[in-house]
Amino acid sequence: MIAATTPWKDATDRDLVATATTGVEGSFEELVRRYQRPISAYVYRMVGDYEAALDLTQEIFIKVYGSLARYRSEFKFSTWIYKIAHNSAVDHLRRNAGRERSLSNGVVGDQYELPIESGSLSPEQESERRERRLEIEAVVRSLPNAYRELIVLRHSQDLTYEEIVEVTGLPLGTVKNRLFRAREMMRQQFVGRGITGM
Repeated sequence: MIAATTPWKDATDRDLVATATTGVEGSFEELVRRYQRPISAYVYRMVGDYEAALDLTQEIFIKVYGSLARYRSEFKFSTWIYKIAHNSAVDHLRRNAGRERSLSNGVVGDQYELPIESGSLSPEQESERRERRLEIEAVVRSLPNAYRELIVLRHSQDLTYEEIVEVTGLPLGTVKNRLFRAREMMRQQFVGRGITGM
């Protein structure tokens, strides 16, 4: 009963996967606790629809659970789960290609604000910060899928270039080139909106 008394929060992802595949209760729930929020945020930024993102996140964790036995511990678990999330988001976008146009122009999704942690900001500062974040989200949503995903993986999820290569299957040069182009597109949009200092 050592596993039952060991706090899951101190276990590594690899240890949690290993115990989850043997049927130990609580280990998979800890993986979900660790990754549910970042995966759902990533998927939301990819698909632009809050309800669809919640459904997809649930499907992703079902796929993860069903695939745990195939996880290879020489790879980072975070990269592996993002790869599954990437494939699910891309499949969703392909299935809803007609709808995706309306999502990317900012019409849908603006009603769902991402929480902003405020320390001791004044109401004016908080409002400015919220408006700035909504502007950034709108610009990111307006990018073509291939660019938007890389911006989200790099800047929202803090993945390295090498991790992005593993998640997307793209060559490193393509990742760097598309990120450069995406940042340039964003810069032009910010300038067009009168936003400087980004």
